[in-house]
Amino acid sequence: MKFDGEYESTNYTIAKHLAKHNQVFYVDNPYTWKDYARFKGTDDFNRRKDHFGFFADGIIETTTPNLRVVITPPLASIHFLPEGPIYRAALKLNEWLITKRIKQVIKKYKLKDYIFINSYNFHYPNVGDALDPSLLVYHCVDPLVSDYDLKHGSISEAHIAKVSDVIICSSKQLCVEKGPLNANTHFVPNAADISHSQKALAPDLPVADIIAKLPKPVLGYFGNIERRMDFDMLKEVIAANPDKSFVFVGPQGKIYIPDWFFDTPNVYLPGRMPYEDMPAIVKGFDVALLPFKKDEVSRTIFPLKLFEYLGAGKPVVSTDFNEDLKDFTADTVAYCSTAAEYSAAIAHALAEDPQAMIPKRLAVAADNTWDKRAEEFSEILNKYLELKTTK
Repeated sequence: MKFDGEYESTNYTIAKHLAKHNQVFYVDNPYTWKDYARFKGTDDFNRRKDHFGFFADGIIETTTPNLRVVITPPLASIHFLPEGPIYRAALKLNEWLITKRIKQVIKKYKLKDYIFINSYNFHYPNVGDALDPSLLVYHCVDPLVSDYDLKHGSISEAHIAKVSDVIICSSKQLCVEKGPLNANTHFVPNAADISHSQKALAPDLPVADIIAKLPKPVLGYFGNIERRMDFDMLKEVIAANPDKSFVFVGPQGKIYIPDWFFDTPNVYLPGRMPYEDMPAIVKGFDVALLPFKKDEVSRTIFPLKLFEYLGAGKPVVSTDFNEDLKDFTADTVAYCSTAAEYSAAIAHALAEDPQAMIPKRLAVAADNTWDKRAEEFSEILNKYLELKTTK
């Protein structure tokens, strides 16, 4: 993920937390020359342009102590090539450019005994091998689903999984899938920035205008609106609750969204909103929704927004798409199998005292912070670093 993306990412968040006790260099997802032409002149481009040069140091200083971002030179756009020797030869050139920039950083900062973490960038599978780190780690945060990722990613990710000293996965299902490739596979789930979502509890924080103007009660979702959503179930739930406002705040993957979703009177789609506005948006939800479809892909999802909702003190109604979530949320979340159960859970949440469960929700959220996850992450790194260095 890009270091300056609009939404919080597991990758960059873990980097920021590891930087509390370590020197961390976050290698930004490389631009291709196609990206260079597409984004030229944008803020995103301008933050990077002085660092693209072959002889630049590529370093962007951040406001987080001990954390620097590394920008690589632009790479050739090669994804269009079919899988095979030509693609793999072109990939070696791109990986050489990435590796050269990282080696510049290693030399400049006199780094020794460093750990290299490939945080779900399976498009460049050989960079870690070329750097010969003290520990090579693959951080797997999602399954390969899209045709784009599968085209070359299935071969590339398998290579990373096999050569890494340890794999850290964000769901148990991902551990099941990666375990046969690498016995040193561990589960560290996602968490949330509770300090951010708890801003929703501040009495002086006004509800965002896009929510405040909606008819009450408001049932809300904050995040990407795309293939993971169970639109069939939502159609039944929304039809059964015409007196309620259903608002879905976030970028819209329109190829996945059915036409009825845009034409239903009590469905509101304000579009993408900055992550900074999330507390003011969620504050206006009477009930927070997690309406993901239950399938093989969703079994691997450990959504950050679950704990963000709880950190804002909100009742949460979810589908039972991932059985692992129940182990982390006690009895603070309603998990539903059918549209009827979902509607009933919404009605129950609206009928309860809105203040009664807030302390328990906050306690669950406090047990699932990024600080705690970073500690778990670090313990795994330390364990395998010690094992490898004592051999």
